[in-house]
Amino acid sequence: MIKLIKPYITFDEVKDEFEEIFESGWFTKGKFVEEFREEIKSYTGAKHAYLTTSATTALTMALRLLDIKEGDEVIVSDFSFPATANVVEDIGAVPIFADVSLDTFNMTPEQLESKITDRTKAVIFVDALGNPSGIHDIKEICDRYNLPLIEDGACAIGSSENGVRCGAIADITCFSFHPRKLLTTGEGGAVTFNSDDYVDFFDIKLNHGAKVTDGKFDFVDYGYNYRLPELQCVMGIKQFQKLDTIVKSRNKIRDEYIKGLEPLGYSVQKLSNSIIYNVQSLVFTVPEDIDRDTLVKYLKENGVETTIGTYCLSATTYYKDKYNDVQPNALYLEKNSITFPCYDGVDIEYILKKINKYR
Repeated sequence: MIKLIKPYITFDEVKDEFEEIFESGWFTKGKFVEEFREEIKSYTGAKHAYLTTSATTALTMALRLLDIKEGDEVIVSDFSFPATANVVEDIGAVPIFADVSLDTFNMTPEQLESKITDRTKAVIFVDALGNPSGIHDIKEICDRYNLPLIEDGACAIGSSENGVRCGAIADITCFSFHPRKLLTTGEGGAVTFNSDDYVDFFDIKLNHGAKVTDGKFDFVDYGYNYRLPELQCVMGIKQFQKLDTIVKSRNKIRDEYIKGLEPLGYSVQKLSNSIIYNVQSLVFTVPEDIDRDTLVKYLKENGVETTIGTYCLSATTYYKDKYNDVQPNALYLEKNSITFPCYDGVDIEYILKKINKYR
């Protein structure tokens, strides 16, 4: 079976540091945690970075930082993994689904402005499948309306727009290091930002509400343990050392797929002109005469793992039943997008051959 994704990390790369950690007995809040944080800041250009257990917990912390309350509205990109809306729902706020472009798969400025009300308190822009196209336009609108912009950059480490890397564009950015992501720590996430005003919040909230004053340890607030262990941070550090090389390689693979599939009527996710794209997920929409689900089944039978692009949040059972506000473009993309394997050594020739035979 040709797998959908393979991690860019091996045990040989981390074994020396793993042995060091086991010998020291220092499994958390150690030097590798701090080194990983520094790598994230250095790479993204963000002034501050904090590690979390996932992008979901990072998004939750971002909403709590902004003091989003029950009944507040948060506008979210509708083409995403459900976590984007779930964190809003969980906090008691109302997710307002903004439809996306059929080209970039991202929230459009027009959709954003049409959803803003006097109850809107924040915007979550999703870099769909790692593509940040249009985020600066969204930021401009948010600034005009005095709305904080949270970038759901779960898939976007390694991407940039207008020469600015994801992590340093929005007011707050949340990353994921899940195994499906380009850079993985098994599970894990991070939140980045530039404002010094947010530092105390994260220092305290991510340490069970604790603060040290004049050498005394006190719990001045309620808080959480969303820490990432030393072992996982080693994995992240090693992959940062080759991330740009990985991104270049994946773009070459993307070009090969485009060359083979566009003549057959497949349409690749589009990028704005100023994008460096990490190709987190290589997604096409299928031709009108092809049923996506049947194609996925056929390729699986022929040894190729594929999947959908991602989900139309407003059409999921929970959100459709509660809000009944299905967005048409996001729904079209959920039903007609397909993700192909993309990594060094993948047998593109075989995959394209099977797709040609399917037609």
